[in-house]
Amino acid sequence: MTGEGCAPGASEAAAAGAGAFAVDARDGRVGRVVGRAGTNVRLRPPGGGPEWECPSDAVRPASPGVVLRARVAEANRESQLPR
Repeated sequence: MTGEGCAPGASEAAAAGAGAFAVDARDGRVGRVVGRAGTNVRLRPPGGGPEWECPSDAVRPASPGVVLRARVAEANRESQLPR
C-alpha cells in the first residue's frame, strides 16, 4: 500500500512506538512500525507481508486518511483468514 498523505513531522514518526502507522518517504509505502534496528525503523505493510527497514530520517507519520485505509486493509485481511 502506498500513501500520498504524510503528516508533517518526521521526528514524530521516527519516535513513534510500535504499532503506529508511518510512511516511508522514499517510495510512499505505508507500514506499521514493528520496531527499530539501529538507526532504522522496521515497518510491516498493512495486512501482512515482509517487513522492511527505513532510515529514521525518511519515516513520516501517516495522515488520518492513510491510517484509515491501512486499518481497513488489515481488517479485510483478517476477515479472510480461516477461523
